[in-house]
Amino acid sequence: MGVLLLAEHGWNLSVINRLKVPQAAPDAGSDGPRIYRVELEKHKRGTGRYFETRNLTDDGPSSPGRLITQALEATVFARAAVHVLSPGTNRFLIWRSAKAPLNDRTQDETGRRSGIGVFGFGISGCTANSWATEHGFSSSPFRRGRRTVNTLHRRAPGQNSQATHDRVYALTDPQVHQAAIPVIAEAAEAAVAKAHATVFTAELREGADPADQPTATADCHDYANSPYPGPGGGCSASFLMCLACLNARIHPAHHSRLAHLHHALDNLRTALDPGHWQRQWEYGHARLEHLKGQLGAAVWTRALANVTDTDRELIALLLNGDLAP
Repeated sequence: MGVLLLAEHGWNLSVINRLKVPQAAPDAGSDGPRIYRVELEKHKRGTGRYFETRNLTDDGPSSPGRLITQALEATVFARAAVHVLSPGTNRFLIWRSAKAPLNDRTQDETGRRSGIGVFGFGISGCTANSWATEHGFSSSPFRRGRRTVNTLHRRAPGQNSQATHDRVYALTDPQVHQAAIPVIAEAAEAAVAKAHATVFTAELREGADPADQPTATADCHDYANSPYPGPGGGCSASFLMCLACLNARIHPAHHSRLAHLHHALDNLRTALDPGHWQRQWEYGHARLEHLKGQLGAAVWTRALANVTDTDRELIALLLNGDLAP
């Protein structure tokens, strides 16, 4: 029964050992579900924070409170006999000893009375270890079993906070470590790709500002305060990064040049090794795709039709690496 409580609710041995008989709350009718109020004692939390209550409802075979109902049914006669021997005893787990009657002053390691007459109470650590030794196990099933239940089966806090569950159970489990490797790698790659590829921050304008400084792909509004400063000041970023810069300004005079750049990068994709193209041109192409979506298909088609020889020459120099920021 103790192992079942561990598997169902993730409680540790000290909590299971101290359990009091759960009280059933009144339900809506004679056929309504049973709602049990379970009192948990957690002494590891420190003085003043020992006690916690859980409401467990038995409304069917797979419900959280069904095991409580079964345990109460299994111990009903033992609890009745104990009540005659010692009125007011409210220990949940009661078992009958096959040996001589127990001394009513016998205590377990928690300082609590461990039984009366032929009936024992709870499951102490000594009892669990003795059972493990008798059956050829190296240690009590509760510590390892609770780690398995909370980490691999429940994958959520049982009787702990989320922080304790993560720190004590999830982060220390080797299987969780292995399972986390591809997840972390995928998330990191997605974050890098998003940072480089999908962030289009250049500002779209209807016309040029005479105070802005022209570049190969856009106009720069504040060259002296670049988010990518060089060792000697100014901007050290590639002109392909202008589309991801808050200082960049794009107006209709840039549309044909950028549409031609987008077309040229599409052509390069078919001519270059896929890995090389992705490393060097994928992010810039993605930002141009974003710009194309913002301007619309009609504007983009018109821009491609208006490409000039100057646009072609400038983009050729940019792609060949002949232009420095």
